[in-house]
Formats: sequence, C-alpha cells, structure tokens
Amino acid sequence: MYTIFSKLLVALATFLPLTFVTAIPPTLKRTPNDYTPLSPSPSIIQQELGLCLSKNASLYFPSSPKFQNYTLRWSAAMDPDFAVVVVPAADREVSCTVKFATKYNVPFLTVNQAHGTASALSNVYNGIEIYVSALNSIDIALDGNSALMGGGTYQDQVVTYLAAHGKTASTGACGCVGMMGPGLGGGFGRYQGYFGLVLDNIISMNVVLANGSMVTVSASSNPDLYWGMRGAGHNFGIVTSFNYKIHDQPVVDWFVETMIFTADKLEAFFEKLNALGANGTQPVGLFTYTLFAMSPEISKTEPVIIFTLEYAGTKAQAEPLYTPFLTLNPVVTTNVTVPYTGVAHASGAGVEDPLCAKGDSWKTFPVGLQVYNIATNRAIYNIYSKMISENPEFNNSVVQFEAYSMQAVKAVDPASTAYAHRADNLLVSFATVYPANHTLDAIADTYGKQARGVLHAGDAPGRPLNTYVNYASTDETPEQMYGYEPWRLAKLRALKKKYDPNGRFNFYAPVNP
Repeated sequence: MYTIFSKLLVALATFLPLTFVTAIPPTLKRTPNDYTPLSPSPSIIQQELGLCLSKNASLYFPSSPKFQNYTLRWSAAMDPDFAVVVVPAADREVSCTVKFATKYNVPFLTVNQAHGTASALSNVYNGIEIYVSALNSIDIALDGNSALMGGGTYQDQVVTYLAAHGKTASTGACGCVGMMGPGLGGGFGRYQGYFGLVLDNIISMNVVLANGSMVTVSASSNPDLYWGMRGAGHNFGIVTSFNYKIHDQPVVDWFVETMIFTADKLEAFFEKLNALGANGTQPVGLFTYTLFAMSPEISKTEPVIIFTLEYAGTKAQAEPLYTPFLTLNPVVTTNVTVPYTGVAHASGAGVEDPLCAKGDSWKTFPVGLQVYNIATNRAIYNIYSKMISENPEFNNSVVQFEAYSMQAVKAVDPASTAYAHRADNLLVSFATVYPANHTLDAIADTYGKQARGVLHAGDAPGRPLNTYVNYASTDETPEQMYGYEPWRLAKLRALKKKYDPNGRFNFYAPVNP
C-alpha cells in the first residue's frame, strides 16, 4: 500500500518496477474512445495525483501484493486492465482522480463490489480503478426517515446497520453487492413490494461528473440528471454519497422455505408458481427464487429445480403460500425463520456464500417477462441440460427465475425515471458460470443467446425483448436495456451529450454504444 503524504515515497517511486506496462504493442491497446495507450509512470501518479490525496487514501500498483485483491472481479470474463488502483477516502479525492485521468487521457472505472458483468468493461486498458469501498459511512437523519450513505456501501452492511436502529430499506437481494451499482440501473429486492426499487428511494446524490466537477443531483438540483441517473446512472457519473429513504421494519422475522424437485415435476411446479402470482400480483412481502441447477447429491446427470420462497412474516402466515408445492413431493424440504439480517444467507446469497465468491467467469443473459411460459421453461431446461452434459466445465451454471412483489414498483409513474421496464413481472436469466478461461466465452455466448431467444419467443405476443441492465453482459442494445419509446433514448442521449460528451462513462452499458 502506498500512502500519499510522504515526499519520501514520491522520491522512491522512480525506482518502482513498471510491471503495469504489458508486452502488447500500444497500437493494439487503444480503446474505442482513443485513450492514451500507456499510463503515466508510478512516479508521476504519486507525485501529481498524490498532491490531492489525503493520508487516509491509498494507491496500489501491480507490484503491490494487495493489487490483485483490489482488482479481482466476481466475473473474470470481464477483465479490465488497470495500471493503478486509487482508494479515495473522500469525495473530493474521487474528483481529483477523474481530473488526473482526464489530463493524461487514460480510462477510469469506478469499482465497489466488482459485480458488474458488462462485456465492455474489458475495453479498459492501462486504466485507473477508483475503488470506492472506503466511502461507506451511514448516518441516519434525526427524523429517522432517511440516511446519508456513502457510495461504497453494500447491501449486507446497510441491512445490518439499519436493523440495529429498528429500520430497514429497499436493498438488493444479494448481500455482497453494492448499493449504488444495482441502484443506478434499478435495484430489485425483497422489500420492493413495500417501498419500490432501490432507485425509487434515492432522494439525492452527490455525483462526480466526467470533467471531475462535483454536483448535487435531486428533484430540485439538476433534475434532468436526477431523472437519468435513476435507471441509466452508470452513463453519467460517480456517486460518492446519497440521501436515501429508510423505513420502520414492517415485520420482525422472515420465513424462508426451500424445496428441491426433480425435473419430472417441472410443468406442475410452474403451474403452481403462476397461480401464486407470477403475473405481478403475488402478495407484498413475497419473493420466490427458482433455479435450474446441478445437485450431485440428488443426481449426477440430471439438473434439479431448487425453489426458495421468502416471506415477510411467520411460518403460519406463509403456510398457505408454500403448502401447494408440498403436494408435488419435493425430494428435499427445509425451512427456517430468521430476522431480515439473516435472509440473504438463508437463501444462499449471503456475503460468505459461494454465490458471492469471486474469480469464476459469469455471463448472464436476462429477459424480463410477463408470466412463466411452461413449455418455454421445459425448453430452457433442455438447453441447460445439454450445455452441462456437453461441457462439464459449466456445471456451476444456473437458470434463475426471480419473482418479486411488484405493487410499489408499478405504482411509480414509468416516465418519472429512466428505468423503463416496470411492466415486467418476472426476471429470468440464463447464467453461465465456468472457470476463468476466455476460450470458453464463445460456448457461454452460444448457449446464453439461444436461451434468451427462446425465453423471449415464449413471452406475451408482441412484447419486445427487455433486458435488465444490471445483468447485461454481452450484446444487449440500448433499446433492450433502456426502453423502446423514442423519447427515452432521445432524452438519455441528450443528457449524455451534456454531461459526458467524450464518453468517459462508456464502459458499462452505454446509451451510445
């Protein structure tokens, strides 16, 4: 670690090995935005950037043993190339890092929990990683209705902190994922039936723009950007802190039921799931999460159906919801009642669970749907099974069926934010998981795109292909991610021209590809 207040370190920087300079010719290292192919030397970085960093900030170069820890991603399929990692301790340090990157015409990428799956992240060459995890403060307002949170906060941290004060909020469903990464693109979670998406609860944001300036974004300050940041925010700036709605806890405990079915129950299972309210009418406080997955303890050759029902209430209150599925005779059934702080782990999505482990390659192919098409889901099961049988390296892949309560989401005017897919009731994703090996990327793309096409074909007639921007990973178009209404993209592209005319934030799902 290199702290930035010692002139001695600046002097020593000239002797650091230039391990970040690769053997690839500079002409091959140019990005679509024509960035400078080689980064400034470590001595220049320390000397110039170090002037605006406090003693609490840090720099990591590739020669540092900790560099890999700060650059390891959840999906190795998206592998940006960094010359240095900056860990700012204050929002002004984010600002000066962006200004430094602009001065030397090098790319930069903001990272919190490193879960983004957009393939264009790999277009970052010799760039600067701005690792915002240290910006993780949480301060609850005196009235208890909001909290000021740092841009580096993550789901489990927020849930745990708020619960200790008798509060809760709309957060994502996976404990290890950041708040603002998903929030800028939507933010699905267990409490969205009560409070809406993560982005629906953002009161204001402190944002560093592409030119390094710092602005406040809210309904009264830069309202045009407030609209665009809530749904397409990755395009416009870096959120260093945000004022967020919080709420009294609606319930004390959550009930979590998990069942595993063999494939012969597939049709009957999805019939019951549709009857439960998969058309967007399922009860407030209910979240169902279904997987096609391999479970060697049950079958070494046939994928199984893993079903998790999570309910904001007691076991007795949830009994009418889960009992119909017991009639299908699951091969495994377990249940537990836990406080909300334990729900993510109870469903396998906690910080320490395998789902949060980094280092494998993930590519997700999402589709927003109206209702489960049972014939389509059988076809998807067959595609998944074929992929696994022909490519055992993909054994950890899954097909995800996510059904959240939609009442508060649909209550928001679709035109009021840049998020365009409030009419989607379900989120289905063909998620390919395989060892970090780029020779396997093409296999993932082939099966994923085939499955996505089949899922879309089975949706309600005439509906366009909607893809969730936070799961986007390959060739999704701006229309698929941000909506097909011409006015939406026109408005977003006007904002892009105003706030990021040089495309500095074009590495994650750009509105101008």
